[in-house]
Amino acid sequence: MSLVLASTSPFRAQLLENAGLDFITSAPLVDERALEAPLQETGATPADVAQILAEAKAVDVSSRHTGILTIGADQTLSLGDRQFHKPDDMEGARRHLLALSGEVHQLNSAVVYARDGEVIWRHVEVAHMHMRALTPEFIGRHLASVGDHALQSVGAYQLEGKGIQLFEKIDGDYFTIVGLPLIPMLKKLRELGEIDG
Repeated sequence: MSLVLASTSPFRAQLLENAGLDFITSAPLVDERALEAPLQETGATPADVAQILAEAKAVDVSSRHTGILTIGADQTLSLGDRQFHKPDDMEGARRHLLALSGEVHQLNSAVVYARDGEVIWRHVEVAHMHMRALTPEFIGRHLASVGDHALQSVGAYQLEGKGIQLFEKIDGDYFTIVGLPLIPMLKKLRELGEIDG
């Protein structure tokens, strides 16, 4: 039986494909910023926000794909109390990297399973990213080198590419960092009988 990935992320789709899963993708009709705005006033943590957004995506898409298990995912990046979003332009990417330079930030990756509009499982993994101290000059050269790829992720870097050069230490699972906590996800799929175990 195929699964539905409630995402248009090429990174998440590649992870599922590499794991040998049979799935289709379907774009969620969810306004993430509108959902997120009231959460900040309630004291929701960045991990909570990631889980709520992943749930909204999974529920939305699963309600349009009757009977098929749907995977919703979301990732937030936080530094202290500040939550980051994907940069809009290269200046935004530069500001992101300047703020993260020399600091330890968190990537909070959530995954939710839903079927027929009902949540059946949710999980959040956290990775701690120790970015080395970067000079403004290096940041400029780095962004010129990676180009628009810097605009495709919340931290303005891709760990699977040249972004690895920005770090001195990482505490966390690679798949969590890329945006999908694959190990616990696959375990639950086996438990649910969705994949061979």
